[in-house]
Amino acid sequence: MIKNIPITVGVLLFGAVCFSQDTTSAVTPAPANVQTDTVSNNAIVPQTDTLTNNPGVPQYKINGKVEIPLVVAGGAFTLYNFSRISKKTSSDPTYIEGLSKNNVNWFDRWGVHAYDEKIDNASYIPFFVSMPAPLILFVADKKMRKDFFKLTFMYAEAMTITGVLYSAGAGYTDRLRPMVYSSGTPMEKRVLSEQKKSFFAGHVAVVATSTFFMARVIADYHPQSRFKWLYYSLASATTLTTAYLRQQAGEHFPSDIILGIAVGTVSGLLIPSLHKIKLVKTQRLSILPVGGSGSTGGFTALYRL
Repeated sequence: MIKNIPITVGVLLFGAVCFSQDTTSAVTPAPANVQTDTVSNNAIVPQTDTLTNNPGVPQYKINGKVEIPLVVAGGAFTLYNFSRISKKTSSDPTYIEGLSKNNVNWFDRWGVHAYDEKIDNASYIPFFVSMPAPLILFVADKKMRKDFFKLTFMYAEAMTITGVLYSAGAGYTDRLRPMVYSSGTPMEKRVLSEQKKSFFAGHVAVVATSTFFMARVIADYHPQSRFKWLYYSLASATTLTTAYLRQQAGEHFPSDIILGIAVGTVSGLLIPSLHKIKLVKTQRLSILPVGGSGSTGGFTALYRL
């Protein structure tokens, strides 16, 4: 099972390129002459989704003056938090020796496992594969390629949100990992400062951010695709696989994992949603002057259904 873990993310990326094409590949060209309203002499806007049917129209909009400083500030805060994490000290062996799963709350108690190096190493596979996967997708997909830098910046924003929240959680708390509460974990490993970073599951959050960001972007650039359910299903499967491995390796409690999934999923879906360009709506109501002979005159209202 462990050797097949990279397939999940790989299929998501492959499916994005091969199967996310619109069900109708031809794009209806714009009419040569714009139709006008003979009453108001105003152009009638076609009631079609020009943003999704026309691959030349961008899907997202970025306010660089606001967002670039926020990303820089978020990155700086994350680095500061990691500096705090690096200063954590080792635990007292006497204190660690006295711990058991009975010291853990009832919800997380079943998640106590001895450290498993093989499973721990396997959990890094989807982590390292998922992070660059969106960048590869932005190049491979012809619709996204023209927006490569915009999409890359948005991806950085999503990762910044995840990074700020995770680094703050791990930097300002000292929650011990589940493996610390198991006598099956060697004492020299149980006392390490690294074991004070259980809150919350950062690997899971990063994988969720990456995969759900890809799923949402693919769905936006290929709105006619019949495989939208597949993208979100694969994102969920990859995230849950990572979560399972981290929990079985003794790295995180169930509550840590649940929060990691929530943070990553929200970050991955929220950024594309906030940047999505709204569709242009047709002007339905027109108030028009009506002239007549002599002193007669008035207004008429025209409402398009």
